[in-house]
Amino acid sequence: MKLTLSVVALGLAMLMSLSASAQVAVDGYTRRDGTYVAPHYRSSPDRSYNNNWSVSPNYNPYSGERGTRQPSWDDRPPRGGG
Repeated sequence: MKLTLSVVALGLAMLMSLSASAQVAVDGYTRRDGTYVAPHYRSSPDRSYNNNWSVSPNYNPYSGERGTRQPSWDDRPPRGGG
């Protein structure tokens, strides 16, 4: 019984770590206007609006800042570019 619980706990921990590591490294680049953007991480691209670091109550694990954008009830960006 203890072995079964240990295996289940390990599996859950692995699943949680996979979802927490949904990120992509972005190389530094220069914008058309000459502004340099330093290398950084961002959340992995997908079709979900609400799971981005900039949406409240999510937070950026690197900066510790909380998201400021309001979550969307239908998980799509609000009209107007949100």
